[in-house]
Amino acid sequence: MSHEGIRFVSKEEAERGAAMDGMAAKLPAEAVTPAKVRVHQTEGTGVEIEWKDGQRSAWSFRWLRDACPCATCHEEREHSGRRPGEGKPKPTTLLPMYEAPVRPTEVIPVGRYAVKFKWSDGHESGIYSWEYLRKVCGTEAKG
Repeated sequence: MSHEGIRFVSKEEAERGAAMDGMAAKLPAEAVTPAKVRVHQTEGTGVEIEWKDGQRSAWSFRWLRDACPCATCHEEREHSGRRPGEGKPKPTTLLPMYEAPVRPTEVIPVGRYAVKFKWSDGHESGIYSWEYLRKVCGTEAKG
């Protein structure tokens, strides 16, 4: 009997996997179709979406950057055990260096299904589909 393809995981990895499995469920069209999208680029605050099913969601730009769905960011988060929107731990130093808040320099609609940001830190490969944003809307830290 072959055990190829079987991988043993820790309890923490299994729990993370179960949480991500919930993201795989298909949502109804009204739940992933925005009625209104507000990107507060000038104010630097974030994005608000009012969905066709009446739900409202809001994310800060920092949260969205930390939840980038591109393959590189997704893999790095998965490897480090972070959830979408959870930032990398900052090194503890006596006098931390100031880090300017990340902001989009450009916001680009992608067809009728997503939005893409060009970030002030140079990153721009993530495409934030409406479905992805709706699935993570309960996990966001609005600050």
